[in-house]
Amino acid sequence: MTDTWLIVGLGNPGAQYQGNRHNIGQMVLDELAARIGSGFKSHKARAQVLEGRLGIGGPRVVLAKPLCYMNVSGGPVAALANFYGIDPAHVVAVHDEIDIPFNTVKLKIGGGEGGHNGLRDISKALATKDYLRVRVGVGRPPGRMDTADFVLRDFGTTERKELSFLIDEAADAVDLLLRQGLTDAQQKFHPAKPGTE
Repeated sequence: MTDTWLIVGLGNPGAQYQGNRHNIGQMVLDELAARIGSGFKSHKARAQVLEGRLGIGGPRVVLAKPLCYMNVSGGPVAALANFYGIDPAHVVAVHDEIDIPFNTVKLKIGGGEGGHNGLRDISKALATKDYLRVRVGVGRPPGRMDTADFVLRDFGTTERKELSFLIDEAADAVDLLLRQGLTDAQQKFHPAKPGTE
């Protein structure tokens, strides 16, 4: 197996979804691509990919944005892992998370999908839940708003003022995770209770 990492930004394709909370994973990948200084290209695995290194002498990565709807992300992820010879332990899913507050980034490996259909489909396609997750907090729906309606809406005006900082922080979390491992990254990004979910 290769030492390359597959970083997957979850979201939905199409201009109408670009600013949605559900697409925060793809926004983080755009930031990582900007740091690498290169653009995405189409791949036969129904994804846009970018191969490169994170920083000088940094880890080798394949950034991937599936070109299918979130709920069927597993096929492209499994196909890319197979194509590049990447073990599930070197797969990182960057995704929106309603169970943590907006402006918060948390990291974990394995565990449940918390009702996130994109993660559920990836777990099924990889035949394991033991891949890394960078969870980008988008907060909970207000009042009785349906969760699906909430994540398929754009960020609010106040949130948009903070959004670039959140995207930066999530990109930093991916970088640190790859360079120093999960425990160090958790200690930096979960300062209140190191090592907890």
